[in-house]
Formats: sequence, C-alpha cells, structure tokens
Amino acid sequence: MSLPPLKSILTFEVVTRLGSISKAAEELSISPSAISHQITNLEAQIGRKLFERTARGVELTRSGERYQQSLVGALAVIASAAENARSEGVEILRIQASPSFAALWLVPRLSKFIDRNPDIKIRLSASHVHTDFSRGEIDVDIRYGQSQWPDLHVETVFEEEVLPLISPKLKERLNLRSPEELLFQNLILSNVNLVQWPQWFAAHGVPISPSEYAVSFDRAYLSIQAAVQGLGIALESDRLAEDALGRGLLVPVFPYRKGMQIHGHHLVCPPTHAEHRKVKLFVSWIRAEV
Repeated sequence: MSLPPLKSILTFEVVTRLGSISKAAEELSISPSAISHQITNLEAQIGRKLFERTARGVELTRSGERYQQSLVGALAVIASAAENARSEGVEILRIQASPSFAALWLVPRLSKFIDRNPDIKIRLSASHVHTDFSRGEIDVDIRYGQSQWPDLHVETVFEEEVLPLISPKLKERLNLRSPEELLFQNLILSNVNLVQWPQWFAAHGVPISPSEYAVSFDRAYLSIQAAVQGLGIALESDRLAEDALGRGLLVPVFPYRKGMQIHGHHLVCPPTHAEHRKVKLFVSWIRAEV
C-alpha cells in the first residue's frame, strides 16, 4: 500500500478548511507556490484533481470531497493517538455538546460515567457550531437540530416534548385556559429552538402569533431560568427543563400539556470513531441514562 506524504495530506486539510491557498500558506508559514506544489504532488499520487480555482479561492472537486470525507476519521485517529500517548495511557474522550444540553442534561449526570470509567478522562466543550471532525479535536459531537448528516454516524439521544412552561406562582395568578390567551402574556423567546412560538400557535389552531416578546435568549437554559424567575412563559423542551419540572420550579401551562414532539438532540461522530472503546462506552452510558 502506497501512502501519500503526510506533509501533502496536512496541506490538503488546511487548504480544504480555509478554502484558500494564500490563507493556507499563512497558517503553515510557507509560500503559496509551496502549497500548490504539495497539492499537485497529492493529485498526481491519487490520480484525481482535488481542487478547482474560483474567484473566491479554491473549491473541492467531487473527488476532493470524497477524499476529504475519507480523511476525517484518519486524521482524528492520528490526533487522538498522539493525545493518548501524551497522557501516559489514559484515554481522553473529547466531547462537544450544544450549550443547553451540556449544562442542563449532560453535566448533572456526567459523574456517573466518570465513576464507571475512571480510566477515561473527559474534555467537554459547548458550542452551537458543529464540529469539523477533520481537525481531529473532538471524538463525539452532541448536536441540536434536524438529523441530516449522511456521512456521519448518528444516534438520536431522546425524543423531546416542546411545551409552554410557567412558574407555579405565575400560573396561579394568570389562570390561563386556552392557547389564544397566551397571545396577551409575556412570552419568552428562545431563538435557537427547533419549535418557535409561531409554529406552536399554528399547531394549536391559533392563526396569529406574537409580533414581539417580553425577553429573548440564544440559549435554552437562559429561557428556562427566566421562566423560573417568573419573567414570562417559555416554550421549551421537557427534557432540558426536567430538573426544574421535577423540583416544581416550573409546571406546564395547560393540564394536557399541549406539546409538540421532536427529535432535537443527536450524538454524531465519524463511523471510525463509533468503533473506539471510549466512544462505545459513552454511547452505551447515554442509552442507559435515557
């Protein structure tokens, strides 16, 4: 088996990530012509053209896209192997998760996984930006959104019900009976949610929706906390709000909940990552917790 030079592969990764030969040259501290030379050598060895030049820089050809997808797992394995070697045999599980999932669901349970697997050290980061696995920095990404990643291994974490939530004191004071009445209340907007207030109103037979909101946030945990504080009514996931619901800090606005079912949180990784021991253990633990 003939392997392309590692230098050419790394050059390919940087050009792919930045979409520019000149920017890649700056990052690697070499000349643009040296970048072009490395790419030409790689194309010659593979026997396919990998990039097309455009007015904005360079774009991957179909062959380039396939090659880049194949490299994702391989580069991650190399990076993981180096980190494990530096850690003297201790396995490092690098997780990225959407911020609200990390704060409200994952972190409160994470000690259970750590207790069961003392040889695995956790590195957790929170971001709404999806992981670029080709950089080899993350093992698994727990994403929020519609499942649409055909080239990755995807496991839906759980089904969620998105419903109006309110503090008990505010509920008692307002005594709301129908969805229409919510139009005249202080509504809290979580502007990253899959289900927004206009969709919820339409699903429950209300043809109009609010033109403004009492407060808005870009994190579900902030919306949930605002509802706990009585600032208004939040439209949130019962899974993310389960601690507040369990402690009686929040309750459904309506007796029959009037929620909408979604699959919003998904564990995502390259297929090669799914075969790693540490990832298998984490996935198995997540399943058990759910």
